[in-house]
Amino acid sequence: MNAPDLTQRPPRSARVRLGGFVMLPRLLDKGRAAIVGKNGAYHYNCPLDQRFFEFAGVDHEALKAELATGKGDGEILEWITAHSTTKPSQPDIITWSAWQEQRTPSDIDGRQYFNDLHAQAAPKREDIHTWFDLLDVDDFGSYGGQV
Repeated sequence: MNAPDLTQRPPRSARVRLGGFVMLPRLLDKGRAAIVGKNGAYHYNCPLDQRFFEFAGVDHEALKAELATGKGDGEILEWITAHSTTKPSQPDIITWSAWQEQRTPSDIDGRQYFNDLHAQAAPKREDIHTWFDLLDVDDFGSYGGQV
């Protein structure tokens, strides 16, 4: 299996798409790394991943089992399409992905959590507005980048 070592570098950005789905390449990186014990601080099936699983209608354990067979991204996308219980259309995927990419904290607790993470990861950055912005800057800073 071609699993990334997430103790050495971050997974792909949540903005990267596969089959139109944002988050999917990142989720696959985390799943593969978890299988080989190289996920570091990253968690497969975290709340962000769960948004994908719910929308795509795919069980996280079943997907992890498929990843363990060594399939590549394209083969995994085919598997997701074949096993999805929700069968989202391409326009639905595009709309959902655009919404996820622009998503911000939606409640007081979420905003506090976001602000706390922002203050830790990049306190001087004024361009961090979305969850994806925060993930990108956190990944970059976690591996030695200057934020």
